[in-house]
Amino acid sequence: MNKTLAILFLLFLSLSTHAQNFNFGAITYDDYEFDRKKLDSNANAIVLKEFGTASIQRDDNTGSLELIFEHHVKIKIYNKEGFKEANIVIPTYKDESREETISDLKASTFNYVDNNFVETVMDKKAIFVENRSKYTILTKFTLPNLKEGSVIEYSYRLKSPNLFNFKTWEFQSNIPKVISEYLVYIPGIYNYNVSLRGFQKLTDQKVELSKECLRLSGVAIDCSKINYMMKNIPAFIEEDNMTAPSNFKSAIYFELSDVQNLNGGKTSYTKTWKDVDYELSSYKTLGDQMKRKDVFKDLIPEITKESTNDLDKAKAVYNYIKKQIKWNNYYGKYSEDNIKKALENRSGNVADVNLSLIAALSAAGLDAEAVILSTRDNGTVNKLYPVMSDFNYLVAKVNIADKSYLLDATEPLLPFGLLPLRCINDQGRVINLKKPSYWIDLKASQKTTTNYILTGKMTTDGKIIGTLTTHTMGYAAYSKRKDILKYSSPEEYVEKLDERLTRIKILDHKISNLDSVENSLIEKYEVEFTINDGTNKDQFYFSPFFINTISKNPFNLNERTYPVDLGAASDERIIVSVLLPEKYQLIEKPKDMAIALPNAGGRYILQTGLDENTISMSQILQFNNAIYQPEEYLFLKEFYSKIIQNQKTEFLLKKAN
Repeated sequence: MNKTLAILFLLFLSLSTHAQNFNFGAITYDDYEFDRKKLDSNANAIVLKEFGTASIQRDDNTGSLELIFEHHVKIKIYNKEGFKEANIVIPTYKDESREETISDLKASTFNYVDNNFVETVMDKKAIFVENRSKYTILTKFTLPNLKEGSVIEYSYRLKSPNLFNFKTWEFQSNIPKVISEYLVYIPGIYNYNVSLRGFQKLTDQKVELSKECLRLSGVAIDCSKINYMMKNIPAFIEEDNMTAPSNFKSAIYFELSDVQNLNGGKTSYTKTWKDVDYELSSYKTLGDQMKRKDVFKDLIPEITKESTNDLDKAKAVYNYIKKQIKWNNYYGKYSEDNIKKALENRSGNVADVNLSLIAALSAAGLDAEAVILSTRDNGTVNKLYPVMSDFNYLVAKVNIADKSYLLDATEPLLPFGLLPLRCINDQGRVINLKKPSYWIDLKASQKTTTNYILTGKMTTDGKIIGTLTTHTMGYAAYSKRKDILKYSSPEEYVEKLDERLTRIKILDHKISNLDSVENSLIEKYEVEFTINDGTNKDQFYFSPFFINTISKNPFNLNERTYPVDLGAASDERIIVSVLLPEKYQLIEKPKDMAIALPNAGGRYILQTGLDENTISMSQILQFNNAIYQPEEYLFLKEFYSKIIQNQKTEFLLKKAN
């Protein structure tokens, strides 16, 4: 063989072996002994190999095109914490006429016993199916005979009618991966926009031509054979205060741009917003419902009879819809049927509720628009071109004078103009029936504020008796109202609260503005708690940090590659004032602090002291931004560390001579 042919042969061999599935059950001693220190010494489990392939094929029975996706994975379990990786959930999706299906599912656990690998095959009876919603089915199974050191393996085949999004491949998951490989065959008549999201980059990517991979109407079609590979992939660790993990995990996404028809024409799927605006405004389940002022025409005079201006009118309509139509807990950007039926049934999905609100606001002579958006757990939307499947929610926007208000009537406990936290996710698209659509920032209209004031007296036997008053607004008030209304009465809520508080006993209470969501929620408790047993009256310790103590840092990663998203700016203030029974000297006290985040991002101020015979503490914790970028993460982590360290200190008081 000459040198050129040898090189070509080796190149062909490397390409063909590079993108190849591995044999099921071929467990090696190297798999069993894989040293996790190579990737992550703290890992409870590691993906040793993962291979997927996706192609578009013709169903011989129906003649329709479908996506065939095959997934094969092998995982090493290191300890009992890693056992949860053997609980597998595969989601599939359906609509009225089409459904994804799973077949050829097999799974086994391999244990090393007496110098041999022993395979335990999962019984097919261990597989069960859950209908999560009308659109989602979950196939669940757990690998059998798990032990520390087990290697588990499973594979399956998925058939899908959904060609638009092809099949997303997540390289990154909650455990590290040694290698993850994805092989796709895309027919030449299909043009996809392909994007890699996330912080991690591909190790390798290869493209080949696969001849005659598909035959349609007797015409042979070539495919692009693309192999994506990533090696030594760190785990994606989820922390609090983030939007959908899919926004940040390293993954390959596909969106269909256009299809070349065999007759020479082309069908475009990547539309302009002008196209989408026209379609949405004429949809029976969206635009037509926005126009249904007739549903509310006769009701508006009664609803707005006490309104003196447009803002009062809008609030009256908003409150009416909140009371009249109960949300059925389904999301959606389209009405399930129509808003007239939703009003009659007093129930509907998100779109039913908020399209009713838009129609009612319009009937009241107000300028109302729709805003379609993606919720925090659904991911961000594509800004380059419209992808309607990205959007899963609809809210109202009303314009009064020079100000706009975003409204969602699905949550009765939210004040006018404050969207649920689930909606605070980047930007939404405003749909106006007469003007072109446009982007709008989805931001919380209120800061989350909480104020605690404790005034009390210490008795000679080491007890503090006093009054704790709490004022909350914004999302803090919403959460608290929701907690209280879970119970049959405020009294039952307080009773359960008293049971949960181990140190504090509630003697009496008063809760104000529970139903007045536009106002601050006020809770007033007469409390009693013990700070010492009274045996040493000459000297004792007293910690003033018993209200919302920060004992755990919410930020524990060495590096965070995605933003910290709090949803809203916040302001928490705590004031404590305790009158002592006698004169005391202050021997030790928590250090006064004034620390700040860079670029006026937030601050923590603490002042403590003993004045005459009154112990006092004033604490302010502010976060001025809703979102902090990854490069600000370590500042947040250090900020909390300093607060936690200082809150470990106490007052040491000694009786004055």
